[in-house]
Amino acid sequence: MSRLSTRELTLAYEERTVVHELDLAIPDGKVTVIVGPNACGKSTTLRALGRLLRPKGGAVLLDGEELAKVPTKRIAQKIGLLPQTPVAPEAITVADLVARGRQPHQAWWKQWSEEDERAVVDAMARTDVSALSHRSVDELSGGQRQRVWIAMALAQETDLLLLDEPTTYLDIAHQVEVLDLVRRLNRARGRTVVVVLHDLNQAARYADHLVAMKSGRVVAEGPPSEVVTADLVREVFGLDSVVVPDPVTGSPLVVPGAPWSADETEEEGAEGVEGAEESGVAGVVNPRP
Repeated sequence: MSRLSTRELTLAYEERTVVHELDLAIPDGKVTVIVGPNACGKSTTLRALGRLLRPKGGAVLLDGEELAKVPTKRIAQKIGLLPQTPVAPEAITVADLVARGRQPHQAWWKQWSEEDERAVVDAMARTDVSALSHRSVDELSGGQRQRVWIAMALAQETDLLLLDEPTTYLDIAHQVEVLDLVRRLNRARGRTVVVVLHDLNQAARYADHLVAMKSGRVVAEGPPSEVVTADLVREVFGLDSVVVPDPVTGSPLVVPGAPWSADETEEEGAEGVEGAEESGVAGVVNPRP
């Protein structure tokens, strides 16, 4: 079953096509992670899933209906989207920013309610930012700020949550913190989550369903244990590697091939000297003026 899917979806920026006739079904109640090299179309696809980008061809479907035909407010009540590097209004507090997640549920005759208050308090508690409620978002660390943005998305109380590279610019401890939070939210509430990540090992660790893209097309998709292989890493990322079980989770762990070595340079240099000697170039010194 899939509430959110694409049908022959083609996406473009002006005349440059980025995604080509994509058929994709997001599994309900699972964490789906989209991976691939830079400029492969993964973030563009996520933007289209949240209706931030109009298709050039095909369609995005929400509950069987073309997303382009669904009223914006109804989409905001069903899909929460956290784009890359969102920018908060200057000097806004944590509580006020999280409260903005309730806007899709309000109208001129229905302003702030007890239900809104409950949703905001619950979202801040689940993301562990309650103690920061009166602080300015500008004052927070990267990890704290990212948790606040996720809290705002949670306050929308949507069944579908889209996160575009939520670990960007975070150190490894904060990356794990944010991804653990995403996993807990999925398990506790059964939310369907779609995440774009750069790190293949993090994707394999946290995904139920992995989608590997290259040049605007899906190369492989399925459980990480079936998708992440040395052949796939070579095909998608152009990297020679060994795939072994993660010693903590058992998920696939990609170990890149042998790193560059100073010995290689010395060998290459020696070969260069030998070649120059054979050609008669070695030993020539530029005359002084």
